[in-house]
Amino acid sequence: MGDADEIRAERNDWVSDHRAEYLQSGGTRGHILDLAGVGGRTFTTHCLIRLRGRTSGRQYVNPLIYGNFGGELVIVASKGGADSHPQWYLNIQASTTIDVQIATQAYQATWREPSDEERHEVWSYMTHLYPPYITYQQSTSRRIPLVMLALGKSIDVFTS
Repeated sequence: MGDADEIRAERNDWVSDHRAEYLQSGGTRGHILDLAGVGGRTFTTHCLIRLRGRTSGRQYVNPLIYGNFGGELVIVASKGGADSHPQWYLNIQASTTIDVQIATQAYQATWREPSDEERHEVWSYMTHLYPPYITYQQSTSRRIPLVMLALGKSIDVFTS
């Protein structure tokens, strides 16, 4: 096993490859992945989110695991259990809407964070979909955020 920098680089390569495959295929590949080898499920669903950097103004596209809870998409700002929030989550907080692509369909979405009992139910649901989230939460003192997306108008699928 490599050191933390090597592991991080390998993970970044995997994420970059996944994003490229999803984008280049127009969503016909990359939506469902087998994550059983890393403690996940055989059929794990992934979306792409697209938003602007809050300080850079640059456009970013991130592939993320998602679930459908009560008709809303749920994404988890886990960052693998790191002690800091992922940049995409900080960028979402600075936005009112984000773009999301699910397989071959894309939408503009509004977002919110669940609280109290709803948050507990959504967290339980997401840890069932992807059990490593439990370990991620145990490895950090921050409360891993959950983001719920309500899909709005259809938009063109992402190309970059």
